[in-house]
Amino acid sequence: MTIRNEGLVLEISVKKDWKMLAENVIKGYKVTEEEALDIIQAPDNEVLEILSAAFLIRQHYYGKKVKLNMIINTKSGLCPEDCGYCSQSIVSEAPIDKYAWLTKEKIVEGAQESIRRKAGTYCIVASGRRPTNREIDHVIEAVKEIRETTDLKICCCLGFLNENHASKLAEAGVHRYNHNLNTSADNYTNITTTHTYEDRVDTVETVKEAGMSPCSGAIFGMNETDVEAVEIALSLRNLDADSIPCNFLNAIDGTPLEGTAELTPTKCLKLISMMRFVNPSKEIRLAGGREVNLRSMQPMALYAANSIFVGDYLTTAGQEPTADWGIIEDLGFEIEECAL
Repeated sequence: MTIRNEGLVLEISVKKDWKMLAENVIKGYKVTEEEALDIIQAPDNEVLEILSAAFLIRQHYYGKKVKLNMIINTKSGLCPEDCGYCSQSIVSEAPIDKYAWLTKEKIVEGAQESIRRKAGTYCIVASGRRPTNREIDHVIEAVKEIRETTDLKICCCLGFLNENHASKLAEAGVHRYNHNLNTSADNYTNITTTHTYEDRVDTVETVKEAGMSPCSGAIFGMNETDVEAVEIALSLRNLDADSIPCNFLNAIDGTPLEGTAELTPTKCLKLISMMRFVNPSKEIRLAGGREVNLRSMQPMALYAANSIFVGDYLTTAGQEPTADWGIIEDLGFEIEECAL
């Protein structure tokens, strides 16, 4: 705002009322693109106020509960896609373990490990463009046994799905299917060329039509602009994704994005808060790269997010589950119960 005083022209910053914006969101107001951009472009010295406001929304929908999720990488590497962030892609030179499908027994054992880690959702993940009929049947066999012996929620992430495969997974008892948008439509061809942004949107819609809960999120820090970061959040709102994993690029050596390091802990906190404001009632999950990018500020992110992965990711290490349990306890939050 510009004011004039005794011949002087002064520029005065009009500070945003983040708390009022949060209260309006709770009443049903939809944050605009401009307001979302204001959140991630706010000065770093406003981060605490933004988090405090985001927590009002988070608390309204989730109280102090934190949902834990665990990943099992059932098929590693050998993927024909050229996603620039991924160590499992065909263009990656990262020295990772590469193996075909784990046995049904190993997948079922992983469910018990999920319970030991206090994770209520068990995520069965496999590299590749899309599953074959045989691979779908293999997953379904494991899912049925897990459903018979536990109360775990099961999420699958197996690549692109057709209607038949989606229906089969839903009928077998898969609760949720993950297929991330990853980045904005405008930035997409800078990240991968072997499939399109629309291909990913189509799979999310197929998942919804089959009756599974749609899980779709983003990877921040892949050379996207602030405007494009907001576009991801708005696209996820339009898709009505129930669960939104927020990944922060962990630039693995040997991948095309090796050496990329755009994010700071405060920027990550503003991105998570922005996602909460734009998608107030949704499960906002701290996902891959949180340890590397948020560092000592990880606990603060749970004032906006209400869900995390515990343990390792697909090809990178996470922190010990006991460290996550400690963070949750120290914040005065509670782990969402997982019962046998």
